Amino acid sequence: MSVGAATRARLASPRLPGFGVSLGVTLAVVGSLVIVPLLALVVVVARAPSAHVWDVLSADRTLAAYGLSFGAAALAALLSTPLGLGIAWTLVRYELPARRLWDALVDLPFAMPTAVSGIALTQLWGPSGAFGRWLAPLGLEVAFTRAGVVLALIFVSLPFVVRTVQPVIESFPRETEEAAASLGADRLTTFRRVILPALRPALVSGATLGFARAIGEYGSVVFIAGNVPFRTEIAPLLVLVRLEEYDYAGAAAVATGMLVASAAILVILSRRGALRHG
Repeated sequence: MSVGAATRARLASPRLPGFGVSLGVTLAVVGSLVIVPLLALVVVVARAPSAHVWDVLSADRTLAAYGLSFGAAALAALLSTPLGLGIAWTLVRYELPARRLWDALVDLPFAMPTAVSGIALTQLWGPSGAFGRWLAPLGLEVAFTRAGVVLALIFVSLPFVVRTVQPVIESFPRETEEAAASLGADRLTTFRRVILPALRPALVSGATLGFARAIGEYGSVVFIAGNVPFRTEIAPLLVLVRLEEYDYAGAAAVATGMLVASAAILVILSRRGALRHG
């Protein structure tokens, strides 16, 4: 084979140099950090008596915790979507004073320990807090209620929507908006008919990521929730309760139920998004 032919064959190859080593390292890291722990969880449940596993999963307390975790996560994702869109739009389209500071604050829930954010939210929205004291005379309570759970989950899921939508807004061509305006479309019509369809895939992705993050949230919720069984007890807390009772099989069963349900929901959302935008 000539030098030219060898060069063309090398350039035409889809594989980068070191593909085998990179693939091996990737599989080793993913396997040791993700696959093996999940398999260990499944093994613990498989070895446990099936009757005990079923009793734990079908208990009213477990079902109530599941309902609150998944329901509050879904509601938080729905509320975070328009809020995140508004924040991303403001950061991109308007010249704000100290814009870099506001932009950095969006990532604060990523960097802040979740327990710290939970304590801060409880102090703000508690009956004697800066915000809660104004709601208490009206008979409205946020802390130690399901509303507090949703509030904490919005706090942790909102950055996912902002950071997913923001790059799309930045790259959206202004010429498209100008063309719509030249055809007589007002700003609302331009946003609804031109901009929003382009943002929809990013909004769906951001909401899905926020939902997935909120399902397993523990630190920011446990302080503001009140943790009352059947009312404000989330599923991750129930796992901890089972561990404190030395019921490792029961804790693994609750965790596995969350894992299976979360994976199923994410697969369904991903398929719908692929079919809608494919």
